[in-house]
Amino acid sequence: MRAIVAATSGADHEVELVDLPDPRPTTGQIRIRMVGAAVNAADLHIIDGSRHGADAARPSHPRGLGLDVAGVVDMVGAGVTDLTVGTPVAALHFPHAPHAAAGTAAEYVIVPASDAAPVPDGIELLDAATVPLNSLTAAQLLALLGPAEGRRLLVTGAAGAVGGYSVALAAHAGWSVTGLARPSDREFLTRAGGTDVITALDRAHDFDAVLDTALLNGAALRSVRDHGSYVGVFPGLEPASERGISVTSAVVRPDGDLLRELLGLTARGVLEPRRAGAFPLAEAASAYRALRAGGHRGRWVLTN
Repeated sequence: MRAIVAATSGADHEVELVDLPDPRPTTGQIRIRMVGAAVNAADLHIIDGSRHGADAARPSHPRGLGLDVAGVVDMVGAGVTDLTVGTPVAALHFPHAPHAAAGTAAEYVIVPASDAAPVPDGIELLDAATVPLNSLTAAQLLALLGPAEGRRLLVTGAAGAVGGYSVALAAHAGWSVTGLARPSDREFLTRAGGTDVITALDRAHDFDAVLDTALLNGAALRSVRDHGSYVGVFPGLEPASERGISVTSAVVRPDGDLLRELLGLTARGVLEPRRAGAFPLAEAASAYRALRAGGHRGRWVLTN
């Protein structure tokens, strides 16, 4: 099969298209024939580590790229009964195993059946490929804040990939949500359920909680009331607690049952998938250049 891997040398090449043996699922696994695989910032960390690390630290094998996948089940391992060949599914394939030769940017992707969820009717598979990583991240981080109960939530980076899902999921759960974003993103955030959009932080804001997807750290913490809650997106980079504020973060994990719910919300229009565009695997380098350049809303998707 064809797969995209991080280039291990050469300043002019970030990724390479390689041929690898077709994988086969083992017990409890499914094989997905990839239709769409979103590219994301985590891929850039792997690419940069492969290209610019010290020679001794460079991997001696290809590092597969891609976390999100949507496609069609084309093979199942022993013990898999709830997903059958021909079922359209999406999944989060995370984390990148150090020994893995391929991520989701490949013709075939092996995942545990428990990590995958059927894609409902009405969602294009290329759109479904943009959903798993960011929606699961948002849902799992919001869960750390407890029930909404009419509380006020600030989401920083509200129009970004995780931020946009956070606004929509929080509003759906009953939070009064304010998004920190550009004025041009107001329409999207209002459509997602945000009650207010601000373009700068002000200590006068008195939020019960903040979900800090923009990594503003202390500046975001100052917008939270005493004994409120702060949730960050990168463990180890959180600000120190002050004024009795609870400070926490988490790493996203695959969860097929939760992803099924999130795809259901997508089909109902509660969540809005945002796709910037698509590139075939053979043009993957262009997708990663576009991701690195920034300035877009939505995810770039690789296709077979």
